[in-house]
Amino acid sequence: MSLPILWSFRRCPYAMRARLAVAVSEQQVELREMVLRAKPDAFLTVSPSATVPCLETGTDIIDESFDIMLWALGRNDPEQWLDMPQEGHTLITNSDGPFKQALDFYKYASRHPDKDGLKARGDASKFLSELDKRLRGQAYLFGSAPRLADMAILPFVRQFAHVDLDWLNAQDWPDLIRWLEGFKASQRFQAIMPKLPAWTPVDTPLLFP
Repeated sequence: MSLPILWSFRRCPYAMRARLAVAVSEQQVELREMVLRAKPDAFLTVSPSATVPCLETGTDIIDESFDIMLWALGRNDPEQWLDMPQEGHTLITNSDGPFKQALDFYKYASRHPDKDGLKARGDASKFLSELDKRLRGQAYLFGSAPRLADMAILPFVRQFAHVDLDWLNAQDWPDLIRWLEGFKASQRFQAIMPKLPAWTPVDTPLLFP
């Protein structure tokens, strides 16, 4: 019986969070790493949006990273990532919406000459400040253990941070910085970030996790 196929790109935060959920749920897939400037025809044939991640389950095509997380955790959620209040879903919505838009205007300022990159950084910072306040006195957004919101949001906070890491570390966000650094140093994050060659049709299937 063939495994689900997960099309991915190592540095994409959307693909990171999909891999995080697949790994914690222990749902084995065939991982196909891509080079975005040379997307394989096999990927373009199945992905409606032509963006990563994309999951072929055998019966469905799941083309959104958050839906891939829910697919994996719906099959096995050993660390109870789904056990969080509705506020967690609100945080994810705000991260995927206004925060990500501001992040893009900040990180890719040259692509958006009509936008003020520093203003975008300030807009994104409002969300990060909110996260820092929520993290005070606790390891994760909703207590001592990670939940879906932590793992859905952290890859994007990492992307923001690495635009100008010195600037981020100079901000008065001690708990946010501690949360992010703990994530980057974790075995879980390291396990989903191996450097892989781009997939070709003749490759032996690469199993993940």
